[in-house]
Formats: sequence, structure tokens, C-alpha cells
Amino acid sequence: MRVRALVAGVMLSVLLAGCGGGGDSGGSRTEGGGDGDSTETSPFTGEETGTGPVLAVKVDNAPQARPQVGLGDADIVYAEQVEAGLSRFLVIFSGTLPDEVGPVRSARQSDLELLRQFGTPALAYSGVQSALQPELDDARLIQLTPGMAPEAYERLEDREAPHNLFGRPKELLAAAPDASDAADIGFRFGDAPASGGTDTSEETVSFPAASFGFSWSADDGHWKVSLDGDETDLTPATVVIQHVSITQSEFHDSSGAFTPLTRTTGEGTALVLRDGKAYEGRWSRPDADSGTTFTTPDGEPLRFATGQVWVLLTEG
Repeated sequence: MRVRALVAGVMLSVLLAGCGGGGDSGGSRTEGGGDGDSTETSPFTGEETGTGPVLAVKVDNAPQARPQVGLGDADIVYAEQVEAGLSRFLVIFSGTLPDEVGPVRSARQSDLELLRQFGTPALAYSGVQSALQPELDDARLIQLTPGMAPEAYERLEDREAPHNLFGRPKELLAAAPDASDAADIGFRFGDAPASGGTDTSEETVSFPAASFGFSWSADDGHWKVSLDGDETDLTPATVVIQHVSITQSEFHDSSGAFTPLTRTTGEGTALVLRDGKAYEGRWSRPDADSGTTFTTPDGEPLRFATGQVWVLLTEG
């Protein structure tokens, strides 16, 4: 479960000492990736919590990788298509850091455009094919592979390779002191639109070889996530189904399957799930340096519920 703390005065020392476990993080977590001197409204979740530098982590979503660790403490979880119709997550942290996150896997070309809106984030990933490495080197981000930050990674003996590489976010960010702090990427939080929503208790999003299910829990006030039909303990407040352009890139994996290229600039339609309802909307991102805004059909801001946001990048 995602847990956020508001702390002032003497309680600050308790927070810094580290306390509380949550959800799939498997232990305690660190509040505030920054100096922790004040609480701010997170531009990624709308919560009043400490913010800090942005850490993006490429996380496996193959069946052999489950259960993943650390996703419950993420601010944003992006779901992307990869080879053979499978999926991976690009997970964004700032402010709340789990002890571990993973399994960590390789980056893709699509990640580079998506991450530009975060300034100069740190990106933790296991590696890339050599043909893509020059694009990583030219990208505005801080690369954190096991070779670049060996003290921040470990391979777990109770999991099979390649699904056994896990990163420690605190150590990852320590290796990236110049990573950008969290800033506005276009998300808006607040009350839902007064009209236009459709009561929705279940929603399924399908990739060619992966599926994501979302069930509304009125008692808990969040969506419950299933992956390929398997229940998880992940509980986002808002789910965004963003319809984007997905084409074949020039890259492929070792079996010859081409890597999809997901374009997250431009504009298109979206479906936003919040508070047990589905809202039709539109998204716009003029260029890679800009954030992504979501609006109602009337052009008004389409606000998200406060809390973790999932964005599924699906072909529109």
C-alpha cells in the first residue's frame, strides 16, 4: 500500500529515522528524496509530501518477474509495449523511495522521448543493445546501469536470471546527484468533472501479449490492479489509458522481433479512470520538452484523483 506522511516539527526526526513498510516494497521506505526540510505538493501525485530528484526505473513485467517489488511506492507507473507484444514498466519515483525496486530490465528507444518532460532524470536500467547506446549517450538523462552504479544493485538468488536484478533507489540517487527535482509535467489534480463520467467498476487494457485489469474498490477508494489476470496489491488512484502512435522501430531483439516505437508527443484521445468512473478526454504534448496535459471534450482540465497515477500507452 502506498503510504505518505505529513511531518512537522519534532516528528521530522522520526521520519528521518525511517519507519513503516508498505505494499509490495517489502520493507521500510525513505520519505523525501530531497533535503526533507519541507513538505510540498507533488506535481506527480498531488499529495502533500516531500519531493526530491526524479528516478526512473525500467521494470520487468514478464510473468516470471512477478511479483514486482517497489511499484507500490512509485508516483507514476507507465506501461509500454516491447517486443512480441509483451510489456514493461517505466516507473517514476520522487519523494518516496522503497528499499528495493525491480526486477530491473533494459531500456528502450521509447523511454527517451517519454523522459524528456522530466528534465534530467536518473534512469536505472540493466543495459541496452549496442546500436541504441549512442542515443542513450545523447539523451538528457543520467544513466545508471549496474556497471555504472554497482553498489546500487544486487541479484537475488531466489529468482532466475534475467528476472533477478534489483536496484536500491536511495543508492541509485546517491550516484546521480545532479538529477532534476520533480517539477510540473502537466498533470492536474482536484475534483472530477461535474458531468461526463460513466460509472465503471472494471476496465481491461490489452496489449498484443499482455493485459491489465483495474477493479474499483469503493471501500478503499482506489483501483485494484491485475496483470494477465493475476491479482496484485497495487492500488493507483487514477488510471490513464492514453492512445498513442506505436510503430516499428529500427531495433529488434536477439530473436529478430522488432521493438515497438511509442510516440508520446502530439495529441490524441484518452480515457481517465478515477473515483469509480471513466471520463473521456484528450491529451496534448507539443514536443518532447513539454509536459502532457489532459482535458475534457470541452477543453477544461481533466483532473486526476490525488495519489499514484498509472498511464497505459496503448495504440490509438
